[in-house]
Amino acid sequence: MPSDKKRTARVWPVLRAYSKAALVYPKSLSIAVIATVGIEAAAVVAPLYLRQFIDLLSGGTPSSGTVQALFVVLIIFAAVNFVGWIGQRVRMLSIGRMEAKVMADLYENAFGYLLGHAHEFFISNFTGTLTRRVTRYARSFEQVLDNLLLNFFPAFVFAIGVIGVLSARSVLLGAGLFVWTVAFVYIQFRMVLWRQPLRSARTEEDSKVTGFLSDTVLNHSTITTFAAAPYEKMRFRDAVARWYAATKRAWDADAWVYGVQGLFAIGIEVALLAGAVLLWEQGVVTVGDFVLIQIYILGLMNRIWGIGRNMRQLYDAFADATEMLDIIDTSHAIEDVAGAQPLHVGEGAIVFDHVHFEYHANQAVLLDFDLSIPPHEKVALVGSSGAGKSTITKLLLRLYDVTSGAIRIDGQNIAGVTQESLRAAIAFVPQEPMLFHRSLMDNIRYGRQGATDEEVFEAARQAHCDEFISRYPEGFETMVGERGVKLSGGERQRVAIARAILKNAPILVLDEATSSLDSESESLIQDAFTRLMQGKTVIAIAHRLSTVMKMDRIIVMEAGAVVLSGSHRELLAQESNLYKKLWEIQAGGFMSAN
Repeated sequence: MPSDKKRTARVWPVLRAYSKAALVYPKSLSIAVIATVGIEAAAVVAPLYLRQFIDLLSGGTPSSGTVQALFVVLIIFAAVNFVGWIGQRVRMLSIGRMEAKVMADLYENAFGYLLGHAHEFFISNFTGTLTRRVTRYARSFEQVLDNLLLNFFPAFVFAIGVIGVLSARSVLLGAGLFVWTVAFVYIQFRMVLWRQPLRSARTEEDSKVTGFLSDTVLNHSTITTFAAAPYEKMRFRDAVARWYAATKRAWDADAWVYGVQGLFAIGIEVALLAGAVLLWEQGVVTVGDFVLIQIYILGLMNRIWGIGRNMRQLYDAFADATEMLDIIDTSHAIEDVAGAQPLHVGEGAIVFDHVHFEYHANQAVLLDFDLSIPPHEKVALVGSSGAGKSTITKLLLRLYDVTSGAIRIDGQNIAGVTQESLRAAIAFVPQEPMLFHRSLMDNIRYGRQGATDEEVFEAARQAHCDEFISRYPEGFETMVGERGVKLSGGERQRVAIARAILKNAPILVLDEATSSLDSESESLIQDAFTRLMQGKTVIAIAHRLSTVMKMDRIIVMEAGAVVLSGSHRELLAQESNLYKKLWEIQAGGFMSAN
């Protein structure tokens, strides 16, 4: 998916996507189209009766017959306008309801597809930019439909009617108006194409400003602690300066477009009225025809004058929708294979079979990696940073797909099962838990969305969350802030542990799950882990070796390979090795194995 490249509006793909969404509601769309035709037909027909009314008035001295005829014409004129008024109300209701439905569908579809993207996609894009693309995609539909159905289509219908009526009065007037209309629309179209790259550049700079704002707001604490506010203000000033330059170029182009429009408007009005004078001199047109021509010119100008502005709005909408369409057109990096079946976990045996993985080409993290974990075994992965420990858990959760080889759970290749069932079978406690800006109750319940309040309370108690939750006046209804910033690191980890307890999945993965806990809290949580691990297959990553002493087996990794395997006692009993070295560093040479 393009990220830093300049985007141009993809008109036809956007129209196809929006048409498909709108045709889900054919009844509302048909009513809106029919109502529009009725509105414009009334706008063309009503002035004909006004012309007749003016001709009757200018025909001579008043008489009873003339007055009666005037009232008849006036009643018909009012009736035709009333039909147009009814059409307006019908169109507004049908379009409003359809747009709301379609926009809701677009929101859901865009959100659903966005969530389907892989872990790498989200860590490579600004959060604020992604959220804005979703909202723009849905909201741009309103602009597109409004411009097509309320501006372009009505202008086309009205122009056809007006040209037809004037041609019936004089071929010269009709032909002149037709040529001018085609030329005016074409020139506006060419000017919009000239100007659109400037609009796209402005949209891109606007997205960059939004992304910058999102990034800095999310990292406010980092900015504060590094006293970097002046630096961030300078960078933001540069981003705004680029936005200003792009906006100025786009708006300067607007001024030229409006200038050209004004000249065309003056030209057609003078030309048609001059032609009408010549025809009046020949007795071809009447005084009422002058009124008719003036009304038609004003009506057509009002519609066509807006076409240039509408084209720009339409292209802006296309450009905004294109940003999300780029995401929708980008295939999901991790997808269920055709015919994928749910994962069935009976025992929980895990096998890494000749797994090769590289984040980037020629940068292998795991190379021919083999590891077998029997059912219910508690395995710890230790080693220096960059050894590949966290990569193993990411591959197990299918946040990434292996480059080659296979990972099997109870004999089932995880590449052939549904992602949802795979992740439902694994409870994961990350090193840095991310919480929703929701209540503590909602965040803990996320482990199992259908859990009762009592089950949430029990999970919180086992994870020792109730100890800090009880201090909040609102208790479990306390809002935790964006990403849980209102909680300490240890409190966030306890919430993540409570989620895992509530989920009660057959496979448990702990990635430095106690790294943010103090020693007292850690000892309490270890008791909870002891109960949580019972009957489960466990993979635990830990840098603090004191947390893995009681694991069934400790796997020591280095450079993406297993270099040692055994229990804590067995590894310490061996000759000098990496684990023994790490233990002595952390224990300070005075701690001994139990």
